[in-house]
Amino acid sequence: MALSAKQQLTYWGIATSLFLLALWFLGQVLAPFLVGGAIAYFLDPVADRLERLGLSRVAATTVISLSALLIAVLLVLAVIPSLASQTAALVEAIPTIFRKLQVFLTDQFPGLLDENSVIRRTILSIGDNLKDWGTEVAKTVFSSALSVLNALLFLVVVPVVAFYLLLDWDNMVAKIDVLIPRDHVAVIRDLAGRIDRVLAAFVRGQISVCIVLGAFYSATLMLAGLDFGLLVGAIAGTITFIPYVGALVGGALAIGLALFQFWGDWVSIGVIAGIFAIGQFLEGNVITPRLVGNSVGLHPVWLLFALSAFGSTFGFVGMLVAVPVTAALGVLTRWAIEQYHQSLLYSGTEQNCDPSGQKDSL
Repeated sequence: MALSAKQQLTYWGIATSLFLLALWFLGQVLAPFLVGGAIAYFLDPVADRLERLGLSRVAATTVISLSALLIAVLLVLAVIPSLASQTAALVEAIPTIFRKLQVFLTDQFPGLLDENSVIRRTILSIGDNLKDWGTEVAKTVFSSALSVLNALLFLVVVPVVAFYLLLDWDNMVAKIDVLIPRDHVAVIRDLAGRIDRVLAAFVRGQISVCIVLGAFYSATLMLAGLDFGLLVGAIAGTITFIPYVGALVGGALAIGLALFQFWGDWVSIGVIAGIFAIGQFLEGNVITPRLVGNSVGLHPVWLLFALSAFGSTFGFVGMLVAVPVTAALGVLTRWAIEQYHQSLLYSGTEQNCDPSGQKDSL
């Protein structure tokens, strides 16, 4: 006998509660496994394509892992030292930038920034506070043995988890499929396929967009002569997956640094602003439509809300699961609307009939 709707809702509610409790209590433990799983999910199509070319699953996974290791080594040798040095230099330069800003505002608006002005004291203190905050963060990260141990554990666990999950991905999907209740197997397979298509279009596509835009911003800003151009481009590209935030933060940071570095050279400042204008045009009209698609079912506002809600509740792990959970909820919501449109509650066919059985003309 099939379970009643009430019993099914009870079981699904228990499963959802257990999932949320696991995120709450095991967040830090789950983080490397979730990252490894996301990497395996991202690379599974590559492994499948290599299998179609004649490689075994083990050989395909090995080729992908060695390629990823080579890319990581190149990043460590070529990019990360430059990013680290530019980050340290920017932290050191922040007080000077704000002092020059205070001098500029004093010259241009002498009445606004008198000696007793709150604005004057605020500007003078912001730079020193930011420098102290950045220095304190760096000391905390690099001097804490626990932080270093956690970072090393994360770097070791993630590749191992990603390798084994990628190796067994198809087998795991097949075993999960066997566990699906037989009464609902067709519906669940259909919903899982929809969720997978949305995630594939968004996650794989958006990561590609972040990489392309990060490379574009970093290269063009460095060619334009902007100090910290590599760092600004990396920041803008990394947070591009958050709608609107990448462009706003990266553009504001780049233009602010350009004003400090090129003050009076309006052509150079315009070039920096133009780089972000071109980047946004390419993202909206070329890169995102080609790599993500125009319709993946994840509205930017809904995604922002999910990232904020899950991030504030469950921290870093919450942000990792926000996108797949959002995709699943979106698919389930659209499916529920489809069921509603097919129901008597929506059509009202029986309710529009008079007692004689004739449909009411009204």
